[in-house]
Amino acid sequence: MRTKERIFHAILFELLALAIVVPLATVFSDKEASSLVVVGVGLSIYAVIWNYFYNIWFDKCYGAERSSRSLLMRFGHTCGFEGGIIVVTVPMVAWFLGISLTAALLLEAAFLIFFFFYAIVFNWSYDYVRNQVQTA
Repeated sequence: MRTKERIFHAILFELLALAIVVPLATVFSDKEASSLVVVGVGLSIYAVIWNYFYNIWFDKCYGAERSSRSLLMRFGHTCGFEGGIIVVTVPMVAWFLGISLTAALLLEAAFLIFFFFYAIVFNWSYDYVRNQVQTA
């Protein structure tokens, strides 16, 4: 992918995720929606930046032909991406929401379970549509 498409891909991924996650988080959390929106947007900004650089690295290591990636390759890609998210975001979320690292880790775990499946479905769908548009 070229830079413009990488940026489009990352922003689309995060916007759709925010539209799903923030309302769910307000239902399952005792935190105010405004705090969760701030956390969500902050995490999204970090995730967009991380997504951009992580995917450049991943493509260089494992090839840029995205449409032929196996489910196992997509699993590994998602695990690596999410690992990079956890290291940075758990302490930030704990600090901002005024919760323990354990509570932040549990909150992140719920998000990670969602994002694990969301990322696989989103990227597979994106790659399918991208391939269809390129061959049309």
